[in-house]
Amino acid sequence: MATDGRAATDGPAAPDGQREPVAVLLGLGSPAAKASAATSTPLDGASPAAGLPLERAVEAILMVADEPQSLVGLAAALDRPVAAVRQAVARLVDDYDGVGGSVRRGFELREVGGGWRVYSRSEFDGVVRDFVLTQNPSRLSPAALETLAVIAYKQPISRGQIAAIRAVNVDGVVRTLLARGLISEVYTDSETGAIHYGTTDLTLTQLGINSLDELPPISPLLADPDDISEATTDGR
Repeated sequence: MATDGRAATDGPAAPDGQREPVAVLLGLGSPAAKASAATSTPLDGASPAAGLPLERAVEAILMVADEPQSLVGLAAALDRPVAAVRQAVARLVDDYDGVGGSVRRGFELREVGGGWRVYSRSEFDGVVRDFVLTQNPSRLSPAALETLAVIAYKQPISRGQIAAIRAVNVDGVVRTLLARGLISEVYTDSETGAIHYGTTDLTLTQLGINSLDELPPISPLLADPDDISEATTDGR
């Protein structure tokens, strides 16, 4: 997760025990070549990203992304070559990790599920958890409660599946539930890259139950199919 956990890569050792920048280890060329790629001309056609620094544009997208973003997807969104986006991502990884004299950030850019996403570093989990649980105690909205119920009964479940059940966009509420520590990422589908979510022990605590088995059966809460059919007929 953090830089200490990365696998070693073959190549010349950096002076004074410092690791080589990711961009160099990936064979992405000299610093001059990398700087040139960051300011290269966009592909044909107008784009909102035209004229913007590529690294900053990639960074802005990753800061609001709910799921890992592939290099191809980022390149398509920014109308830039995949190779240039790959170099920009490598430079961001180095920047966040404090390579080359920059300040090591409290977050990192991590490759998961075939894409890239920003995560807080594991050593700050305690700080983040304390903030979520004690400093941000506002009540959940009805939309968040409905989404939490769907996850509780259908977990593990992806964001797309939740949206299909609720028939609305759930990006914001899933982000809220994650920030509150009520749900967590269970696994990432290796084929689709979709993250599947499940409830946490905090959810059980808030509900006053010891396990998900204590959740009330959902079927008694649903209308009988015959009743729905009769109501539909009467309402014609």
